[in-house]
Formats: sequence, structure tokens, C-alpha cells
Amino acid sequence: MENLFLKPGIVNFAKIYMMRMLILFFLFCSGMTSGQSHPVRIALLKYGGGGDWYADPTALPNLISFCNAQLKTTIHAEPATVEVGSPEIFNFPMVHMTGHGNIVFSEYEAINLRNYLEAGGFLHVDDNYGLDEYFRREIKKVFPEYELVELPPSHPLFHQKYSFENGLPKIHEHNNEPPQAFGLFIEDRMVCLYTHESDISDGWEDEAVHNNPANVREIALKMGANILSFVFNQ
Repeated sequence: MENLFLKPGIVNFAKIYMMRMLILFFLFCSGMTSGQSHPVRIALLKYGGGGDWYADPTALPNLISFCNAQLKTTIHAEPATVEVGSPEIFNFPMVHMTGHGNIVFSEYEAINLRNYLEAGGFLHVDDNYGLDEYFRREIKKVFPEYELVELPPSHPLFHQKYSFENGLPKIHEHNNEPPQAFGLFIEDRMVCLYTHESDISDGWEDEAVHNNPANVREIALKMGANILSFVFNQ
């Protein structure tokens, strides 16, 4: 059956899901400011092309636990998994994408992801090494008219609850290149954050996975907390 939601001219579905997402944002902010418990859920993005979208399975749960403890957020403890082309993506104010290999968005998926981001959603992409060329190619299908812009260390992303005076921290070494954070903006709103040469989500994983020392994991989790704080407050 044809998925009408993905047709560019079908906007009613997008409006309905946008309202659902705005409600989620309201509940999240209410829980954060009033102490009420209104859990909102974030999701891991499942994509095609052969890349390991399922990499770092303990990363998001650990980040959520850290944020709920340190930022007093009320995020559902278990992240969901959502496909790029699914209308269910509109249930989540933020989706996270990672992996090491190829990414392929179909035309329908590119349209759906664009609708989601234009409606108020947010995409965080963490290059787990080897993702860069494929992500840059596919995001052009989604927003051919926009460019990724490198974020300076002075950007508010790096100065939420935790300050990172030098910008994005380096968690794992691969090519002896500096870590970089890029934003994709619609007018003044960042809709996508791309973290490159950092492996920030590896630092969110269980200690036994990469044997990162506690201080490195703490740095990664604090940067992750800044990302979530920025997403929900920009």
C-alpha cells in the first residue's frame, strides 16, 4: 500500500503529528520545571544501506539515565527504535543515528525525515567512524539547499549545564584529526547536529564495552547531556 504520508502534497498527517510532538515538548518542559513526571521518549534511528545502525546499544539508555539523574529530566528509560520512513518518527522530539558504514535514504524516507525536522523534530548523528561520506551524501537528499555549518566552541551547545571551552571533546582516536560538531539550520533553529571524529556515543556505553576510564565516560555523558538540554530548550 502506498504511504500517502510521504507524498509532499499530503500535509494533514504532518500537522497532526506535529501537534503530537508539540504536546510531548510541553510535557517534557513541564516535568523539568515543575517536578511532575511526564516521561517523553527519544529514539534510535534505523536506516537502510548496510550500515550498523544498531551500534552502541547501551549508549542511549546510559545517557538517558545520566540526564534524568543530573538534569532532573523525565525521559523514558528505554529508547525506542524507529525507521526513517515511518510516520512514528513524529512521536519523538529527538532521534539519534550512529554506525560505521553505508546509509541509504529512499526518496520517501528523505521526504519523511525532512517533514519531521521541519515540523520541530531533531536529529543527532554521531559518526562512529566510517559514516562521514555516507551521511553527508544522504543528508543532501533531505536538504539539498542547506549546508552543514561547523559550530564554534562559543556556541550555546557547549555551554548548557556543563561548559566545554574547547568545543566537542575527543573520546576515541581514529585519524589523528580534531573533533568537529556541525549544525544544519532552518532559519535560526538547528534541526540536525552532526558530531564527527569524536565518537561521543561510544563514551556513553557501558564501561566494559570500550574500557574507557571513568573520567572519559563522564566527559562524554556531560556533553551528551548538553546536547539533550540544547535540543529541548532552543
